[in-house]
Amino acid sequence: MESYDEPESNDRPLGSSYDPPGPGPLEPPRDSVDRPDAALTDDYLPSVPVGVSHHSPYPPIDDYAFLSDCETNCLIARNGSVEWMCVPRPDSPSIFGAMLDRSAGHFRIGPYGRNVPAARRYLPGGLIVETTWQTETGWLIVRDALVLGPWHNNQARSRTHRRTPMDWDAEHILLRTVKCVNGTVELEMSCEPAFDYHRGPAKWEYTGDVYEKASATCDIEGCPTLTLTTDLRLGLEGREARARKRMQEGDQVFVALSWSELPPPRTFAEAAEKMWLTTECWRQWITLGRFPDHPWRGHLQRSALTLKGLTYAPTGALLAAATTSLPETPGGERNWDYRYTWVRDSSFALWGLYTLGLDREADDFFAFLHDVATDDNGKAIPLQVLYGIGGERQITESELTHLDGYDHARPVRIGNGAYNQDQHDIWGTLLDSVYLHVKSRRQVPETLWPMLERQVQAAIDNWRKPDRGIWEVRGEPQHFTCSKVMCWVALDRGAKLAELHSEFDYARKWRDIADEIHADILDHGVNADGVFTQVYGGDSLDASLLLVPLLRFLPPEDHRVRATVLAIADELTENGLVLRYRTETTDDGLYGEEGSFTICSFWLVSALVEIGELERARQLLERLLGYASPLKLYAEEIDTTTGRHLGNFPQAFTHLALINAVMHVIRAEESHRAGQFNPAHPGR
Repeated sequence: MESYDEPESNDRPLGSSYDPPGPGPLEPPRDSVDRPDAALTDDYLPSVPVGVSHHSPYPPIDDYAFLSDCETNCLIARNGSVEWMCVPRPDSPSIFGAMLDRSAGHFRIGPYGRNVPAARRYLPGGLIVETTWQTETGWLIVRDALVLGPWHNNQARSRTHRRTPMDWDAEHILLRTVKCVNGTVELEMSCEPAFDYHRGPAKWEYTGDVYEKASATCDIEGCPTLTLTTDLRLGLEGREARARKRMQEGDQVFVALSWSELPPPRTFAEAAEKMWLTTECWRQWITLGRFPDHPWRGHLQRSALTLKGLTYAPTGALLAAATTSLPETPGGERNWDYRYTWVRDSSFALWGLYTLGLDREADDFFAFLHDVATDDNGKAIPLQVLYGIGGERQITESELTHLDGYDHARPVRIGNGAYNQDQHDIWGTLLDSVYLHVKSRRQVPETLWPMLERQVQAAIDNWRKPDRGIWEVRGEPQHFTCSKVMCWVALDRGAKLAELHSEFDYARKWRDIADEIHADILDHGVNADGVFTQVYGGDSLDASLLLVPLLRFLPPEDHRVRATVLAIADELTENGLVLRYRTETTDDGLYGEEGSFTICSFWLVSALVEIGELERARQLLERLLGYASPLKLYAEEIDTTTGRHLGNFPQAFTHLALINAVMHVIRAEESHRAGQFNPAHPGR
């Protein structure tokens, strides 16, 4: 079943295991128009001195591969080591946490004494990573996957699933297969869990007939039992399970780490069958999408797969990212836990999936929202900013002081205190995504209407009040212009949904209030130069106002839209990449700087297309695609000086904005040839 074809190499040639991207390989292409060399140096290219190296023991964030079975996910470093994994849920305590502390657990398989593979790629159409290794004596190919298989809860209902069962389901197995394709190679395997964020040491014992099976447990209540099954011979050395084998051409072995009652493979043939079924599952899903026949197709598919991998299938929730506390500033304190579902992020993510025709996930997400917006008795509960992926409403934030932090960036946080913030944009993002979802069906589901009505009313009740804004600043609440725009979106989309639902009195009432909010924003959120400002009566810029044309608050030909987009492009950028805001003019309650927010740069691409700056939009998009990781993944930010990825990884927000930016440019170029532009989301 399992074929080991020669992979395409898409790795950067690097000289050391964790050398960072240097200025050569990551240097974005020069713009097609001539610019002075000084301008290119100052505004466009990373200014890393030749010969500068990153000597940290931590891999660059963008060197990690992301795996998911839509119930669990993990990150694998380029050296073949699983360095981040939480079970049984993505927001559970980690069992492998070397990403946040080099002693906090790992699971490596690869050639002895080798850390840099010859090549690494995703198998096309899925989330299976293939790593090719070369040594002086031979070649190995390793494939890693979180296993998916046919629905297995056939004797009793699932204890975790609340959504409609699909054909496929997670098998709760991390599967790693190895084949020697040439010569002879010394293989080593090392599995050293560190339960409960490295607070509980692993206790190994043999649980098989000979050396083929062992289980790890921990004395801390609630820790899972991990079972390692393999056709290698396991040795137990304290907290570590190890195996070694001299592999010759044609040899094949497997290692399976499991944490449920579902049976792991017992032979390589069974392992190969599970790997093939996992491939089939992903390819059947991605085939549902509509992808243009374009050189950027690979970026679109990888982003769609990443968004799908960040969903939590049992409830329909969508994670903002797979990790916690990867720093937004190297060595800084801007470290947050993103393993939760933000109403805003999830709603925006649906934009990207809608654009590609992958809208089935929306049904599950809206069912999740219905769950969290009602109590056990069916009584309405106010919508909050973020939730646990199981629908938990209280996400207490705390610090893990015993962990060193990624590249010594502390504190390491779990939980997120923003769950009880006032952020007035959530009603607009939710109603916009609902409108996109139902407009083609010309019908609002009856079960959804009461919740929608409550969200519109919440926007009416709160739009005049200050809040923390889309960026969740921890300073004092203010009248953020973008929050007001999103309240207008809530009323505008609410009125359209009311018409679809034949609630014409609501539609008239809400349209009148939308007009009132619209006029208030134009009176107080635009400065004398015709530029939308971060807060009412201020002068600071904010990248969130790139949403003004994308959300159809004003037509793109309006002079205020053009002035705002160009002001952000020219004044809120570093080396050509967009910042959220200037930290020196925004009280966000934190110290230090942050990198450019990649979603904002992709928003700028879309906004430039809207105002007719197609050539400039394409140039920026090409540069941004050049910053992708070797596996086409993105973290939250990009360091404007080095091109290094910063923040949690992979980031749903970034990948959804990539999809919309790419489709904006593709459709604009096609329409330019045909004479008419169609935006990524027509019909708002």
